[in-house]
Formats: sequence, C-alpha cells, structure tokens
Amino acid sequence: MRTTLKPLALLVALAAVSGCSKEQATNDGQALKAQEPQASEQQALNIDIWPTLDFEVKQDAEVEASVKSLLSTMTLEQKVAQMIQPEIRDITVEDMRKYGFGSYLNGGGSFPNNNKQSTPQDWINLAEAMYQASIDDSLDGSTIPTMWGTDAVHGHNNVIGATLFPHNIGLGAMNNPELIEKIAEITAKEVMVTGIDWVFAPTVAVARDDRWGRTYESYSEDPAIVKAYSKAIVKGLQGHADGDFLSDKRVISTVKHFLGDGGTEKGDDQGDNIASEQALFDIHAQGYVGGLTAGSQSVMASFNSWHGEKIHGKKYLLTDVLKDKMGFDGFVVGDWNGHGQIQGCTNDNCPQAVNAGLDMYMVPTSAWKPLYENTIAQVKSGIISQARIDDAVSRILRVKIRAGLFEKPSPANRQYSGKTELIGAQAHRDIARQAVRESLVLLKNKDNLLPLAPKQHVLVAGNGADNIGKQSGGWTVTWQGTGNNNNDFPGGTSIYDGIAQKVTAAGGKVTLNVEGEYQEKPDVAIVVFGEDPYAEGHGDRDNLDYQRGEKTDLALLTKLKAQGIPVVSVFISGRPMWVNAELNASTAFVAAWLPGSEGVGVSDVLFTEANGDVAYDFTGKLSFSWPNSANQAVLNKGDDDYQPLLPYGFGLKYGDENVLADNLNAELAIDEAALQKRVFFDGKMHKPWLMWLFSADQQLQPNANTHSLAGLTYRTVDRLVQEDSIQLTFNGTEKAGIRLVSKSNFREDLRSAIEQNGKLSFMVNVLEKPTAPVIVSMACQKAESPDDNCGAAIDVTENLSGRLHHGWSQASIDLACFANKGMSFGDLVAPFELTTTGKATIQIGSVMFEPQPKSAESITCQ
Repeated sequence: MRTTLKPLALLVALAAVSGCSKEQATNDGQALKAQEPQASEQQALNIDIWPTLDFEVKQDAEVEASVKSLLSTMTLEQKVAQMIQPEIRDITVEDMRKYGFGSYLNGGGSFPNNNKQSTPQDWINLAEAMYQASIDDSLDGSTIPTMWGTDAVHGHNNVIGATLFPHNIGLGAMNNPELIEKIAEITAKEVMVTGIDWVFAPTVAVARDDRWGRTYESYSEDPAIVKAYSKAIVKGLQGHADGDFLSDKRVISTVKHFLGDGGTEKGDDQGDNIASEQALFDIHAQGYVGGLTAGSQSVMASFNSWHGEKIHGKKYLLTDVLKDKMGFDGFVVGDWNGHGQIQGCTNDNCPQAVNAGLDMYMVPTSAWKPLYENTIAQVKSGIISQARIDDAVSRILRVKIRAGLFEKPSPANRQYSGKTELIGAQAHRDIARQAVRESLVLLKNKDNLLPLAPKQHVLVAGNGADNIGKQSGGWTVTWQGTGNNNNDFPGGTSIYDGIAQKVTAAGGKVTLNVEGEYQEKPDVAIVVFGEDPYAEGHGDRDNLDYQRGEKTDLALLTKLKAQGIPVVSVFISGRPMWVNAELNASTAFVAAWLPGSEGVGVSDVLFTEANGDVAYDFTGKLSFSWPNSANQAVLNKGDDDYQPLLPYGFGLKYGDENVLADNLNAELAIDEAALQKRVFFDGKMHKPWLMWLFSADQQLQPNANTHSLAGLTYRTVDRLVQEDSIQLTFNGTEKAGIRLVSKSNFREDLRSAIEQNGKLSFMVNVLEKPTAPVIVSMACQKAESPDDNCGAAIDVTENLSGRLHHGWSQASIDLACFANKGMSFGDLVAPFELTTTGKATIQIGSVMFEPQPKSAESITCQ
C-alpha cells in the first residue's frame, strides 16, 4: 500500500536534503517571445468574398456631428487615453483622474479590492469612483466618461450570487434563439446592477477541433447556429435597433474573437488558422454577419494567427475586410495584451496594431503607462498617422454617444444600480433552469431506464454530484473556475440538490456518496462525473480520451454495474469526449455539458412526476459530433470522411430506440511519443500534481491571481498565453518557496525519465538577483521505510544570477544529478521545489521532465 507524507513533513524532509555539488543548470534556449512567424507563402486575397452588411443600426447625422465636434476639442494625449484599456488591479482612481482612460476592465478572477467575496455594492463603488474621476477635468482637461468592460460570458459570472447559465456548448444543444435572447437580456440586467456598461460577449467561435480548451465557449461546429445565436444575444444585451437600443436597460456588446479562433491547427489556443479565405468567411465569420447586422458596437480581435500573421496586426482583416468592406463603424478592442504577440511588438510598444486597425489596446499589467507614452511619441514622429488616431477615437466616441454615456446618470444612479434583488433573482434562475433542461442530450437509454420514477432508493455518486463549481466550469467567479466551493454560489443548486428535492418530495430515498458506497442496496445509481473546470490556454488537450491515465470514474461505474445496479451517467464536460468505456458501463448516459448554477434542471428531466407523468422530455441535440476514438478531434458534419460515434444533431427522446450497445470499442491506441515528456506545470497543474507555496510554517495551494505569505509574494503572469506562468517575489525575511507535489503525497514511479537520460527543465525569467542561495530540490519516499524520506538538491544560484534581465529562457538540470545524490525516481513525491532565504524575484513557467539526446551538453555531474 502507499503511504502519505503530510505537506509540512515533506517540507521538513526537503529542507533536510543537503550535500549540493557545484551548480549544474544549463541554458537550453534563448528567451522566448510570444509571436508567430510570418507565413511562408503570401495568401492570395479576395475581398469580394466578404459582403457589405446592412446594419440595423444606421449612422445618424446628429451623432456624427457630435463625434466630430468633440474630437476637434481633444488633445493628442486625451485621444490616446481613449485608446488605452487597463485592468482594475493595475490602475487607481487617481490614475483615471490623471489620464482619463477611455475604458477599463476586470479580468477573470479580478474583483474590486482584490476580494473574491466583493458585494454588488463594492462593484458599484468602484464603477462610480472611476466614472467620477474620468469626468473630472482638473488634471487631464477631459470630461469624457469612461466605461467598464467585463467578461459576462454565461451570466454575470464574476459576481458571487449571480445567475449562471449553461456555457455556450450547452446552449447550442438547445438550438433556441428566442431563449438565448432572454438569457442575454437577464445577463445585461444583472451586469447593470453592479454599475458596469459593457460586456465582452457573445463569443462566436466555431470550434472545429475539440482539443481546443475553449470549445465550450462555442455554440456549435455549425456556423448556422452561431450566426442565429449571435444576432439573438446582441439584441438581448443591447436591445433592438427599432426599440430600446442601448437604453438604460441595456449594455454594450462585443462580438469576439475576430477571426478564426475556433479553427486553429490541432486546437491550439492562440494558434494558427490556415483555412482558405472562403472557409474563413463561410465557417468562422458567420457569427459576425449575425451579430454586427443586429448592431453590436464593438469587436474583439483574436489572439490567433491566420496563415502565420497575428490577427491583432492583420490590416487586411481588421481594416480592409471588417471596416471598409463589411462597413463596421464601431470600434475594435484588443484581447489581453494580444498586441504584444505581433512580430516586433511588446506589450508596451506596438504601433503595428493601431496601424492595422486596432482602436483600443487591452493592456493589463503596468505596461499601460509606457504603451500610452510610446503611442503618443509614435504619433508625433509619424509612425502612426494622426488620421488613424482620429478614426480610432471617433469610433470609440460614436459608441459612447450611441450608448448615451454622456447623458445617463453615473453608475451608482442608474436604473438597475444597487437593486441587488435582481442578482440571482428567482425569475432569472427559472430561465436558467429551463436552459439546463433544454441543453441536456440523451446519448444512451438501454431498456428505457429513463425517465426514473422518483419514489425509489436513488444512490447519487461521483465528484460532480454536489459540486456547483464543477458543473459551472471555467469563467465562473474565477478565471479558470477553480478554487470555488458551493458556498460561493448562494441561491444555486447542485445536481444532487435537484435529485434530492425530486425524490424526497415523492416519498423516495436518496443516498449521497461520492465513492458510490452504501449500506442498503439502491434501486438505481446516478453518477455525476466529468471534466474539472478550465479556461483558455489551460484547457487544450492532445486527444479526447476522458481521464487519460486515471480512470477513476470508469472504475466507479464498473463497480456499480457489477453489483447489478442500473447506472445513469450524467457527464459534465466542455466538449465531446471519447468515453466509450464509460458508455459501456452505463445503462443510460446524459451529456449535461456545463449547466451552471441551476443544477436542479437536470432532475426535472431525469425523473417523472410522482404520478408517473413525464414533465419534461429530452429535447437537446448534439451541436457537436461525438467522437468514436480518442484521436477523432477534428470531426465536423460535412467532412468527407465523417464517421462519428454519434452524429451532429443526435439526441434521444423518451421511448426512442437505444442505438448504443455495451460493447463499444474501448481500446486506446497509445502514442508512445507522447509518453516521452512529463509535464507538471504549464500554467495549470497536471494531475496528479499539486502546487504549494510555503514560508516557514505557512503553506497554501494558490487558487487566485495573487497570494502573500510572510516571506513570499505570488502572482500569475503572462509568458505565451494569459497567466500561464508565475512570479515569486522573495523578501528575504525567512525561507520560502514553491513546491510541486503529488496528490496526497503518493509515490509516483517515473523511472522511465531517468532511463531516457531525462532532464528537469523549466522556463525562468530572473527580475531581481538572488541575495542568498537558490535551491532546486526533489523528494522521494521509500516504500520499505516510509518514515525515511529521501531526495536531492542542487544549488542554482550562480546560474540564475547569470540570467538577470535576460528575459525568458529555459533552465535544465540532468536528472542524473539528483539520482547521484540519492533521489529515487521510482518513489517520487515532489519533482520540483525552489527555495531561498534571501531576496529575489523569479518568474517560472513550464516545469517538466523531458528526454535529451545523449550528445546534449546538459549536466554531467562529474
């Protein structure tokens, strides 16, 4: 049996590791830059592919005159300030007063006062303070009101207690544009309660490779659904052009991400889309046809490239196509430092983006100030023309005037502001509950097990059963949707809550046990399981095998089936996945996607009424094709070789003939090459590894963007994608550091890494030179003597000091160096720890074991 070592005991064991030899770390690469190479071949462009749109919101002579008049009074500094969008963690109210930013945002997991539990009043207070500072002309001479943008992508998902709707993939399974418009209208209302003007939605990506970590933000692989939904959502958020368009009941919308984010190679987030221009329009642009025609006032540029050129710097698409040919007269906002990924750009210096057609930089972190200053200088030197600045600012002013920001009361005094009874209102939750019911897709129903009679003994199992955070997915309170518990969702219901209500009301019995244990054999088991929450960048997969290498949920299903208990599987996921083995072990199988805060909607459909009547049948249909193998990630209706397990549009109703037997092929072809590298951290922790921060006796698992301990400050930072790395600032008051450790400190057998002549590699960026030794350690625990901890440590101080201010680079240490010092890789519990007692500021990303050629000049440890 395995033994465990408590975190503090492990810390003591690691601290005891000594006898470090001469530092053995190498620099295996130059600093990486977040940029794409130029396309090897010039694309043959055809502007005629793109239509001129007939917008429901027409230009108005009075509005245009106001824009022109206001623009004529503005200084260059005031104009550029309108084009800068900083983040609330990186500016103060006094910064707003001094510079008069055109807008600002809160990123996912960012809250007023940096407090996750901020109340609606806290949000209002910040909105009011920023607004008043923006119209105070005492420092910047400007009275132009600012506006606050937020990612409200499945409800007002940053705010505790808000109504959370199913994520887009579930909404796509409904195929109900009328309900979508109601959802958007409710979202706008709850956003306005907190004083916010602008929502970064809808996402109109058409996901074509389900390995992409943002697949759940896509309504469908079918652009027709996306087009219809985009139009409906824009009208729900902004109002109808012939009705209450951008009235005091509405918010500004953003159609995003322009263009092709759902079609990157291998589903690589922020990767390269190599579709033809015709396919770019036919597949990936239909959401813009729908949303812009309905009057959306802003478009967000996409992180991805098209044939090797970053969209943020692609003039042909941002200007020639979107603005000139399609006729869009709103503004284009960037994504999170997306301009910095353009070749030749940095986060604080990028005239290329403005010249390509970007009107507003989204620039979190302290880069906003040098970017503002550099942009002003570039206009004065002629690198950016005055005409381009005037066009960008005119577009921003046009939207502000259309939205009535110059006439509306301040945020604290608007119609819905402060009406906290609207946050999570029952009428809103009822609509969300309806959306949950309509999003469920029945994939298997052997022997017509469903619907269930509620008056029986029901066992509810699986770690998703009573877990509102898991069922809500990413972009839920926090950016990745992690670090939440049921207390973070007041008013919400888990899937178990709904089952318990239904069964007990009918006189039945419910047993909740995550592991599926019971004292009295149940009549039926409902097992709720699936993907843990994730968001962009961290959700990418290299195949669609569910629980790859860790089939604990399958073991639970198989155990219950072997006990003769009918099993209903409720599968929570942000994409279709290869679950043939799980399907075989299930009597019935429901794709529930990511239903949000109203888990009670699931039980509405699973059970009959007490009298046996069916209250709600299944109506959801697959808006994504369901794969027949783990490697079938690119699977879309209309493909030449279209062989899904279940096709686009599939979905059983009660009484339909079951089509899936219990003998689906569950053999997984192993990709030997993929086994050669073991990634522990690349912005997210890979199972079964956990991250711990510690400082003397303090320790915690990071679950937010920032943490402070006595000797250490932690913050997430951007390297290649948003928040894919971490920054550790040591203050020298006591020993502190970071440790990656296996879950429950179980031993892991990674002898293959040493057998492959492997190395420990990690990306590092040294911002402050260490004042004391910096130690990289590993720890192990021998099975035969669990109290006799082992491990090894390497002093990397000199190597890291030599990297000071050299940017990101790769450091590597030959695993033999640790083995030679007594490290047992067959008993590994902690593959990486970095500690110091001195001062230092070090950024770390992408920690892994990887093989190296025998000829590589790594560490010889001689």
